[in-house]
Amino acid sequence: MIDKLYKLRFEIFLITQLAILFGSLLFPPELYDHILLPLFYLISIAAGILMISKNRRLTWFFVALFAISAFVFGFEMISRRQNMDNLLIRLSLYFVFYITVAWNIIKQVWQAKRVTKNVIMGLMSGYISLGFLAFFLFMSIELVNPGAFSGILLETDDIALKSDGILYYAYITLLTIGYGEIVPTIPIAQKAAMLVGLVGQFYLVIITAVVVEKYIKHSSSKN
Repeated sequence: MIDKLYKLRFEIFLITQLAILFGSLLFPPELYDHILLPLFYLISIAAGILMISKNRRLTWFFVALFAISAFVFGFEMISRRQNMDNLLIRLSLYFVFYITVAWNIIKQVWQAKRVTKNVIMGLMSGYISLGFLAFFLFMSIELVNPGAFSGILLETDDIALKSDGILYYAYITLLTIGYGEIVPTIPIAQKAAMLVGLVGQFYLVIITAVVVEKYIKHSSSKN
């Protein structure tokens, strides 16, 4: 069963990522925020653990980490109704988890000898993972330094709405679009935005280019 799921690891992880990002476009807000989003987060964690399951020590480390976190924080660990008291700790846990999963995705895509549908899915989920990492980074900076990011989308005391704005800014920065609704106002936030933009470009220029090159070589050899 695990082996069959492992073969679909990229697809499962990508679907959960897209569901977290865009599920609110398909479902009523109350249903999505309080029922579906926590479920998607749980499935995403399970899919991420599946992604690194070949490394038994790392797998059990994160299983134990999330089990302890669930015991300590309860439903708050995956709930949209965030308690500010422990939010920074929870963001740090997600950051460590996602950076580990993202690294494993990139490594598996990089080491793939043939470019299959699975590899393309991995390439996509790896890029989306960078956006989540940017969100955890920016949100942590904002919590430690209130006002580190400024803009009309962040003019609220509702942490859920503010996190939506930061998530939006994370992907806009990763994509290097930069509409200007949110801007970094202190040096550490500015450096973080620069880092995210650079990493996004490196991913597209290096990782994507390597996959495309492998695809071209494989297609040429078949012909």
